[in-house]
Amino acid sequence: MTKIVRMWLVAAIVLLLVAPLVSAGGAGERVEDQVDIAVVTPYMASATTAQVINQFQEYAEAKGWRVRVSDTAGDFGMLVSRIQDVAAQQVDAIVLGMGDPQQMSAGLSAAGEAGVPVFGLDAGFTEGVYLNVTSDNSDLGRQAADALAESIDGSGPVVLFTHDPHPGVRARAEGAREALGEYPDIEIIREIHIEVPGPVDFARSVTEDLLTSFSAEGSIAGIWAGWDEPAYGATQAIERAEREEIRVVGVDGTDFAREEIDTGTIFAATIMQDFDGMAQLLAELIDEYLAGNEPESRVYQIPGSVYR
Repeated sequence: MTKIVRMWLVAAIVLLLVAPLVSAGGAGERVEDQVDIAVVTPYMASATTAQVINQFQEYAEAKGWRVRVSDTAGDFGMLVSRIQDVAAQQVDAIVLGMGDPQQMSAGLSAAGEAGVPVFGLDAGFTEGVYLNVTSDNSDLGRQAADALAESIDGSGPVVLFTHDPHPGVRARAEGAREALGEYPDIEIIREIHIEVPGPVDFARSVTEDLLTSFSAEGSIAGIWAGWDEPAYGATQAIERAEREEIRVVGVDGTDFAREEIDTGTIFAATIMQDFDGMAQLLAELIDEYLAGNEPESRVYQIPGSVYR
């Protein structure tokens, strides 16, 4: 074999060995350049939280972004740790899927120190949150309260099912109190905190106890629930107890709530939230942020509508 032929063979072998490495290096660069979004939530067990996060994930992945979702099942201490972890990993953005950011100040501080922006998806707005996309929750609460008042002819004792750790539900309850206060013949006799996870079962059990304590017909006229799942649990308990005079309203516009409204009389109304609109808008706002553009607002509120 001549010297020239040997040189060509060596060169060919080198090229064959290097080519896969170049290809792998290129793939690595594409992954490294890919936008990395971390979604953290304490409420993935909730049907509506899962819905809006899944919709956001679809819009984000359609843009070519990588999206990782982490659920802490109601554990806010763990949620803070997750925020600190993903901030240390230098993700491009953190999305808080519902939950009260005031309960995770240590996590928000860690994100701020790492230079990672935190976006709220139907969460609250506070220091450390870049912006929040949500519904006009106070108005949702008022609309649901008015629907309940209409269903009980503006008169009777009512119960509120609340969940203060969720800023949206908290705002809805405030709106409901204001609206119900305008009806002189309606009295709020109880406000009950609904546990999460498991709001349907919890609300069903609570309602069973209420119906035992208030056994006389007319002792409870209606139940206002801050979201559809406890409203559904209350409806189940009322149906089993054959207390068809009681009316229930919720918020979210879930499939199961609309089906119950369409087929029964106890579940009187729900307020539809535009979860798809929230998810799409947040994806666009993050895209604008990554492009270096400032948002027009720090809080975006999307209106809801009554479903009867």
